[in-house]
Amino acid sequence: MTETGFTPDEMMTIAAARVMRNDDVCFVGIGAPSAACNVARLTHAPDITLIYESGTIGTTPDILPLSIGDGELCETALTTVSVPEMFRYWLQGGRVSVGFLGAAQLDRFGNINTTVIGDYAHPKTRLPGGGGAPEIASSSGQIYITMKQSLRGMVDKIDFFTSFGHGTGGDHRQRMGIKTAGPTLLITDLAIWKPDPETKEFTVVSLHPGVTRQQVQDTCGWQVSFLEELGETPPPDERELTTLRQLTARTKAAHEGKTA
Repeated sequence: MTETGFTPDEMMTIAAARVMRNDDVCFVGIGAPSAACNVARLTHAPDITLIYESGTIGTTPDILPLSIGDGELCETALTTVSVPEMFRYWLQGGRVSVGFLGAAQLDRFGNINTTVIGDYAHPKTRLPGGGGAPEIASSSGQIYITMKQSLRGMVDKIDFFTSFGHGTGGDHRQRMGIKTAGPTLLITDLAIWKPDPETKEFTVVSLHPGVTRQQVQDTCGWQVSFLEELGETPPPDERELTTLRQLTARTKAAHEGKTA
C-alpha cells in the first residue's frame, strides 16, 4: 500500500479502466484486463460492450471470471455465439475496437509471448499458450496491454512470438499486411507507455504517483525511453477505488464459496 492509500496493482487497474470508452467493443483477456474493463463498465462506461473468447457478447459479470469458460460470463451476457462466429464475424469482421491483453513476456515493440520461456523444444516453462490472442492482436482496431513490470516479463527479446505487435518496429506491421493499429497503449503497475510514432518503441508518457524513473528502468529489460514532458498519472478517486475493491471482494468471496 502506498502512502496515498492504494496499491500499485490498484493504480494499474484503474489507470487501465480509465482509457476504456462507453462506445468501445472490447475483446477482453482474463486477469488484469478483465478487472480493468469491468471497473470501466461499473463507473464511467456503463454501455461498453465486453466480449470474451468463449463467445459471450455484452457480458456484465458481477464477479471476475476464473477463465473464459466461467459460467458467470454466459449467465450475464446479452447473447452467446459459437466461437467460429465470434472470431470470423465479430473479430475478423472489424467489429472489435479494442483488444485488451496481458502478457508473460513483452518486448519494447509490444510483441507478446504467452507460449514458452526458453527454447521451444525444451522450454524452462510452458505457458498457457496463445488461445485467441494472436487473432485478437491482429484483428482488433487497437491493442491495450496491461502487466506488472519485472525483468522477467519486460525483456529485450521475447522467447516466442505468440501475438505480433510492431515486430521489429517502424512499419513492420504494415509490411506484414496487418492493417490494424496494433499495440497503442501499455499500462503497468508503475507507468503508462505509448509507442513512439516513428519507431513504435514503447515510451513512458506518465509515471504513477510516487514512482521514479529509476524504478521503471530497474524493472525493465531494455533501455527505457521517457517522454520529454513526462506526466504523472492522476491517483485513483474514491469511486474508482471503492468500485474495484468491492468487485475484488465479491470475486474472492464467490470463489471461496462465501457470501460477500
